[in-house]
Order: sequence, then C-alpha cells, then structure tokens
Amino acid sequence: MAGIAHSEPLSVTCIALLAADALRSEVWLTPKPGLVDSVNNGSHSDMDLPLFLRSIDAITPWLHQFYALGLQDFLQPPQAMLMRIRPTGIACEQAMFGATQSVNTHKGGIFSLGLLCTAAGRISAHRQPLTRHGMCSEVAAMTQGLVERELKNCRQPSTAGERLFLAHGMTGARGEVQSGFLTLRRHVLPYWYQEDNPERRSLNALLRLMAYNPDTNLVARGGMSGLHFVQDYARRLLKSGWQKEDLQEMDRQLIIRHLSPGGSADLLAIATVLMAFPQ
Repeated sequence: MAGIAHSEPLSVTCIALLAADALRSEVWLTPKPGLVDSVNNGSHSDMDLPLFLRSIDAITPWLHQFYALGLQDFLQPPQAMLMRIRPTGIACEQAMFGATQSVNTHKGGIFSLGLLCTAAGRISAHRQPLTRHGMCSEVAAMTQGLVERELKNCRQPSTAGERLFLAHGMTGARGEVQSGFLTLRRHVLPYWYQEDNPERRSLNALLRLMAYNPDTNLVARGGMSGLHFVQDYARRLLKSGWQKEDLQEMDRQLIIRHLSPGGSADLLAIATVLMAFPQ
C-alpha cells in the first residue's frame, strides 16, 4: 500500500480493510504492557482477545460506511462532516456493544478511524492522492473547534473525558483529532522505520506513544501519578534500549497497578494505517 496515489477514488474496501487490519494487528501484538494481547488480558478483567476480535468484526462494515459518506458528501464544508457522520458513529458503537455484551472495546478507535476513513473518502472524491499529511489535515479541518464546543463550554461534566478536562485540562481523543494527530506526527511517525522488524516496529511505536501520549485512560485508572509512571517507564526503556523481556516486566508492573494505556493502543492503529501511505 505504500506510495498509493489514485486517479480514481480509492475502493471503499481498501481503506476500511486497512483500518480493520490495523485493529487486528494491534490486538495480536504481544507483549503490550497493561493491554489485552495474545498472552493475557492486561489490566482488564472484562476483556480478552476473542472479545476484541468479535468487536473488530462488528466494526468493520461501518468503516466502509464512513469512507462512503466521505465520498458522498465531499462537496460539504469539512466542518459540517462531524455531524453528518455522527449517526454512523453511534450505529457503529451500538454494533460494537452488541458484539461485546456492552463492553467498551473500541469506542476511541471508532471515533478516530471513522474520521480517518471519512477524510480518505473526501480526498479521494476530489481526485487527490491519499497522503499522511492530507488525511491528517482533513481530519483536523473536520474537527475544528471540537474541544471548545464539547469540553471548554461544558458546564456539567457527565463523561470521563469531560471530567478529565475539567480536572486536568486533558483533551483526550478530541484534542488528538483536532490537532490532526499531532502526537503521532511528532513522536511516532518520524521514528517508524528505526526498527527493521515489523513486530519490533509496532512495539517501539507503542512504547513511544506510552512515553509521550497524555493518555486519559491511564489518568482515569491511576490519576496523574499513573500517567507519569507509565510515561517515565516507557522513556527509560526507549533511552536504554529494550527487549521483549523488558516489555513483559512492564506488563507485570502495569497489571499490578491496574493501568491500561488504551488511548495509545487506539493511536497505534491510526499510525499503522497512516504509514501505509506516502508522506
């Protein structure tokens, strides 16, 4: 998929399956500290690998729909798209919850990947080549003002994201998409090919995300001290060099503390999709 440029709109199957494959690659990747992988359930008592795979199967058809909506509504201004795709996002979440008996496996992934697929549809409809820069810019344009509307103007917080913004100024997934995935563009994508082995490449990307992503999942579970513990731990491993045994020990430490960097797992899937395209 590297180096893709299209004179005709990208097949709806292509971007949606890339996104679904990225989710599958993420959940199978092992060892992932604090997260569900092929060896254990991380810090989760209500999730396991088969549950995640069922969730991804339920989500995949809706990823096609996000891309199709981007194609269909490409003449709409970008700031109108968030409301236009929201019903699809809600339906996708309902499909996920139906497959997981109401366990939230991929709500953050649906939000970010849905926007990315929509962005790809809009760019393809304009007969423009799909690039990392172009897709990130389109996601930022579609979500301009989102943090202000949904977090800064919130007077009575009812969700974890709203409460974390009020308490700590953290913008979570909303801030990441509004910035055009700035954390990825700054801390992950430029270092993607530091590792030659694809598995180490993904694990290194996850470690970089744990080091630099202000992951609201960690704060929700362990407060700011939990976030700082994971960030400091990941930065030490990146500085000293790491082996799988180091990640296995980090996994044990995060499980003891009930910490799970779920936001970083979502961003790893986004990074995997973006790196299938030219810069």
